[in-house]
Amino acid sequence: QVQLVESGGGLVQAGGSLRLSCAASGRTFSSYAMGWFRQAPGKEREFVAAINVNGVFTRYADSVKGRFTISRDGTKSTVSLQMDSLKSEDTAVYYCAASRYGFQTDRYQDYNVWGQGTQVTVSS
Repeated sequence: QVQLVESGGGLVQAGGSLRLSCAASGRTFSSYAMGWFRQAPGKEREFVAAINVNGVFTRYADSVKGRFTISRDGTKSTVSLQMDSLKSEDTAVYYCAASRYGFQTDRYQDYNVWGQGTQVTVSS
């Protein structure tokens, strides 16, 4: 199965942008749907965005719709999350995840491979 490594987190002011990347190792990246989740201190991990195996279909949490964009590059085995108009409530550890199901699922239990997470802090 794939292994995932996130990068691109950091500190940004409210209204700014960040781009997260997730590099997947292994030859089966194209068979996984990919997703991003986040977990703020004291809160449960929540769904952010997902993309299906061929990158055609996406799904977003209502809280990020219109501000975040998920994409994937099969040639580089990467999935990215472009985050614009960031708000303080977007502060969290962001996790990349891979789902053996081919569609853009928002269910935590559908993802069987997880990255280690990257911190995103938005200052107000």
